[in-house]
Amino acid sequence: MRIKFILPALTEATSPFFRPIKYSLFPPLGLATLAAYCAPSDQLTLVDEHVETLRCDDDPELVVIQVYITNAQRAYEIADVYRARGCKVALGGLHVTALPDEAAQHADAVCCGPGEEIFPRLLADMRAGRLQARYVAQARSLLGVPPIRRDLIKRSLYLVPNSIVVSRGCPHHCDFCYKDAFFTGGKGFYTQTVDAALAEIERLPGRHLYFLDDHLLGHQRFAQALFAGMRGMGRLFQGASTVDAILRGDTIEHAAAAGLRSIFIGFESLSDANLKASNKGQNLRQDYRQAIERLHGLGIAINGSFVFGLDDDREDVFERTVEWAVTQGLTTATFHVATPYPGTAYHARIEAEGRLLHRDWRRYDTRHAVFTPRHMSAATLERGYWRAYRDFYRWSNIARAASRGGAFAHRLRRFAYAAGWKKFEPLWDLLIRTRRLAGMLPLLEGILDRPAPAASSPTVADVRTGEAS
Repeated sequence: MRIKFILPALTEATSPFFRPIKYSLFPPLGLATLAAYCAPSDQLTLVDEHVETLRCDDDPELVVIQVYITNAQRAYEIADVYRARGCKVALGGLHVTALPDEAAQHADAVCCGPGEEIFPRLLADMRAGRLQARYVAQARSLLGVPPIRRDLIKRSLYLVPNSIVVSRGCPHHCDFCYKDAFFTGGKGFYTQTVDAALAEIERLPGRHLYFLDDHLLGHQRFAQALFAGMRGMGRLFQGASTVDAILRGDTIEHAAAAGLRSIFIGFESLSDANLKASNKGQNLRQDYRQAIERLHGLGIAINGSFVFGLDDDREDVFERTVEWAVTQGLTTATFHVATPYPGTAYHARIEAEGRLLHRDWRRYDTRHAVFTPRHMSAATLERGYWRAYRDFYRWSNIARAASRGGAFAHRLRRFAYAAGWKKFEPLWDLLIRTRRLAGMLPLLEGILDRPAPAASSPTVADVRTGEAS
């Protein structure tokens, strides 16, 4: 069977908000995972529209399209073209799970929830000529998932081709989280076996890895077994965690000893009222400063995430947040306009209060205000968002943040990381256009590299278990 997997562009290249380097970081791992369920005789094609041109003049028997909210319109356009050509089209992903009836207007089959259990059923039905209109994930497990079809990924087009996911979901349930709704109806957080995760890591060439898991430290026993197995591999890796997981026990020390060099943390808000209203209890009563100092002591760079426009935010939130992030020495900061994604508790509340401004999904990109904030105008919220980015990434603030905490070599690396990420956009654009982006990976590894800290860790045999739930 001829099968084509497509990731439509999240933001069209003609948009003023298109940042090529952001969309050239990671390959479409989800689609490559689904491709692993196909038969050896199947003819497979995988296209990521962020880094290559999509041609729709072929005739696959099945087209599989991954849909996020901001690429939904583009996904539907592609689906309609292929259906008009007589091809069967299956749509899946976060947006399809949230709004399956909308997606069904453009598909022969819609897939709701994670694909590991759905896609084998869909393939069997397609081969038997009985493709169903809707598939809903019934089980939540990563046991027996075949190795990802990384041969379909064009590694040279990405800065971080060695992305990896060893778990699904998150143990927490923040009201505004788009992915939380995706994993409802079953286990909200589950992992691979440690052996399967280590085997996947062994398959990846080079030193650098990026764990795309929503919460790499979410199951601490699994995480410690994983890090124990990674010690001695010589890997450098990045991932995401929460403040409470960093402060709990010594898992973060084991991660650093295994090669963790930077971490994404959802601080989200400095307001307890906002955290409570967002059901982000894992941040309440946590000492942000203590977590930051612990990470700096381990030489781990911090990418802090913040959301603007929650109900307790006033117009001073932008300046206060930036100043706090700089004085705490965060290496990078990611700012977001609060966005009520369909399918989330946050969307249900904002819609019930009559505060939604529209349903133009292209603008649900955390850059635009799509609802009326409580204590400021939508225009003020958007201006503050852009000002926060400008202010945090001023040369003076990059230098000031890098000077806070850690040894001199660590501070120097943090300065280089932040400057390289935000201050050399023309260079990134040139590298992407000339397809030389992969050549920058050794530089990234050099910035992240440092001697591993001394930390005791249990052996893999001490903590290895089956799938964590």
